[in-house]
Amino acid sequence: MSKKVLIIEDNNDIRENVVEILELANYQVFDANNGKKGVELAIKELPDIILCDIMMPELDGYGVLYMLNKNTDTAAIPFIFLTAKAERVDLRKGMELGADDYLTKPFDDMELLNAIESRLKKKELHQNFYSKSLDRLNSLIAKNDGLAELRKIIAERKGRQVKKNQVIYYESDKGNGLYLVITGRIKTIKLAEDGRELMTGIYVDDDYLGINAVLSNEPYSDTATALEDSTLCLIPKDQIDHLLNHYPDVAREFIKLLANDIRDKEDQLMQLAYHSVRKRMAEALTRLHRQDADNEGIKITREDLAAMAGMATETVSRTLSDFKDEGLIEKKGSLITILKPEKLSKMKN
Repeated sequence: MSKKVLIIEDNNDIRENVVEILELANYQVFDANNGKKGVELAIKELPDIILCDIMMPELDGYGVLYMLNKNTDTAAIPFIFLTAKAERVDLRKGMELGADDYLTKPFDDMELLNAIESRLKKKELHQNFYSKSLDRLNSLIAKNDGLAELRKIIAERKGRQVKKNQVIYYESDKGNGLYLVITGRIKTIKLAEDGRELMTGIYVDDDYLGINAVLSNEPYSDTATALEDSTLCLIPKDQIDHLLNHYPDVAREFIKLLANDIRDKEDQLMQLAYHSVRKRMAEALTRLHRQDADNEGIKITREDLAAMAGMATETVSRTLSDFKDEGLIEKKGSLITILKPEKLSKMKN
């Protein structure tokens, strides 16, 4: 059965051209010439993927995405913006609302088809990621009705792909929800007044981002950036609030997660204040080694290690060279293999 595509575009020439291309590629195509009609058509037809212009009459592309995200039947449909705008503010706004991708006009036939095929394949892969993450989330709920509610929330959300070095949220942004890391690695940083970065955490599969902001109803306290291509699931704040207000067991578990996060940051501050350069680097490598479950080695830049251990990049290079000479690590480019984790963890101050 052919996949269904909805194109929402007010420019007749562009819309008709896209429809023609997709029908030749054996897609079942529906089209709308404004945002309001597009939302109505999406709810009626439930397409497999949606292409939508940003600047349109009646309801712009951001409004379309917002409306579809609020509807449980359409919230998980992959969404690609078609736009002549490529400014950072537009890209960021679209990603925050949950857009999956952008196609900047003018685009050719292959760009269009590749974007659609890529998103449809990733949607299928995401179903497997969710089952794994949901197994872990089950432990948060004791009551059957709470578990059913959580399953419903997760099922309605779609994975968001973020590229390496892409910012997920900035410090002082409004805390709009809780991020669950499905795959990949995310770092959080704070900027010092002199411009230096201090890394406040690295988050991997099944970790949560932004829990402090959600529970305290305050802006994010640091900036989150992808260390590698990653997949995230955003659970909106209103849905988290619903869980916390109605299921005490969920609230207790999230408070535990927050307490652990605060404890880790307190430990980091103590290390920065009182530990030697060698010990700080050893502790940073030990933390990263614990996250390297597959023993594939630690891939991290000197700059990120410097931000994590609170030292200059030149000091990172010298300390890593010392550790390599001492047989504690092996280093090839940005890949670090821990050879003697016990000695690193017991490094003297």
